[in-house]
Amino acid sequence: MHPHSNALRLFTIAVSCLSMATIASAAEITGAGATFPYPVYAKWAEAYKARTGTELNYQSIGSGGGIKQIEAKTVDFGASDKPLKEDSLKAHELVQWPMIMGGVVPVVNIEGVGPGAIKLTGPVLADIYLGKIKKWNDAAIVKINAGLKLPDQDIAVVHRSDGSGTTFLFTNYLMKVSKDWEKTVGNDASVEWPVGIGGKGNEGVANFTAQTPGSIGYVEFAYALQNKLSYAMMASHDGKFVSPTSATFQSAASHADWAHAAGFYLVLTDQAGKESWPITGASFILMHTKQDKPDQAKAALDFFSWCYANGDSMAETLDYVPMPKSVVKLVKDTWTKNIKAANGGDIYSGK
Repeated sequence: MHPHSNALRLFTIAVSCLSMATIASAAEITGAGATFPYPVYAKWAEAYKARTGTELNYQSIGSGGGIKQIEAKTVDFGASDKPLKEDSLKAHELVQWPMIMGGVVPVVNIEGVGPGAIKLTGPVLADIYLGKIKKWNDAAIVKINAGLKLPDQDIAVVHRSDGSGTTFLFTNYLMKVSKDWEKTVGNDASVEWPVGIGGKGNEGVANFTAQTPGSIGYVEFAYALQNKLSYAMMASHDGKFVSPTSATFQSAASHADWAHAAGFYLVLTDQAGKESWPITGASFILMHTKQDKPDQAKAALDFFSWCYANGDSMAETLDYVPMPKSVVKLVKDTWTKNIKAANGGDIYSGK
């Protein structure tokens, strides 16, 4: 045997171990926030890890928690369904962009009432959450549900207990359709609920609704399907009763003018169109403009870029609406222009 061959072999093993250690140390992206997109982020993360070995550690803690964690720089990215306005982004040196769109749906637990069997209008939904409509056989509900047997049963209202982008979308819609709601409760990620019990995350609301006879809650559509919950049909902005589907979410999303939305701030509730689901919204990613850990930032942006390029069909199987290609281009231009290393160097190459 050649005298150098053992040494060479050992050197090769050492280098390969070193390169594996480098990959391992750089191969975890951390994020926290919205529970609304969690089902699709989990699906994307699984596929991305199988392809690249890079792992996503995402804490599904609610939009309020995600905003706090990215502001505190404890994660590589935050996620929120409540978009931040431009002045707030500037104050915290953040960049925001839409990653996915989906629908918030009212879900009910009424014996004998299956998915899509009950119809609700915006004003009736607002009055239920205001505590004005207290029973399922109230005249206002019976009037829009001819032929449906509704019980003389108290309505148990379920809402979010944590700071939530899903709540932001839900209350934004109720504010648009009910003057009373606008005056007394308003619109935010956390509100003073007039009635009801609180569940943590979309998961908590889904669980409470499933376990509580006579209840009504609101969750992102994937949670309604996963938990086999009965969802309501809703009256669209133009007055037609529609079911929550990819097509009705897409109809609402088609009215979004992302190109003219400063900081990508856009709320898609109560959009025009007979077929538009009225409580549609985008879920956003937040990252810092100045990155102390550019390698981590690049790993995160590479993941999001891969999701935009390869994740559409996975999103659609869960009834989310992928971002249009024209919007993806606007987003990537934002990355290139606004996300930089602390020394001013580029992080995203634009590919």
